Amino acid sequence: MITMRNLFLLTAEAEAHGFGINFDILETNLINLAIIIGVLVYFGRGFLGKTLSERRANIENSIKEAEQRKQKAAAALAEQQQKLAQAQAEAARIRAEAEERAKAAREAVLAQSEQDIQRMKAAAAQDLNSQQERVIAELRQRIANLALQKVESQLRSGLSDETQQHLIDRSIATIGGAS
Repeated sequence: MITMRNLFLLTAEAEAHGFGINFDILETNLINLAIIIGVLVYFGRGFLGKTLSERRANIENSIKEAEQRKQKAAAALAEQQQKLAQAQAEAARIRAEAEERAKAAREAVLAQSEQDIQRMKAAAAQDLNSQQERVIAELRQRIANLALQKVESQLRSGLSDETQQHLIDRSIATIGGAS
């Protein structure tokens, strides 16, 4: 059995080491602590329950709002993706139209340049033909003049006065007979 002396030694030893059990109810205020804990449980249960239920409701509302925002964001994302797809399709259509117009313009320019080339060739050929005809006419004129000069010089040097008179008479007769 524990004697008073042993209890005293245990208490003294506990105080010396900093740890011990005090069984004195009045000295340790166990009654006061039990009363305070009972009052806190009785009155704090409603307050604490109300606070916890409000906190739970706030958390549930926050979760619902977050889910609604998530759904709205998903709907907005889907709408923006649809708009992006439409914009990409429109851009592709515009690009195709622009390429088609560029091709048509290129073909028109090529056709116009081909016509211009043909017209320039025709004009050059016409200029060449007219120059050629003019040169041929000049050459004929020169040849005729040279031939006449040569004939005149041969006639002067190679014909006697009598032969010249005979040719003149004959020419007069021919002219006179034609009239």
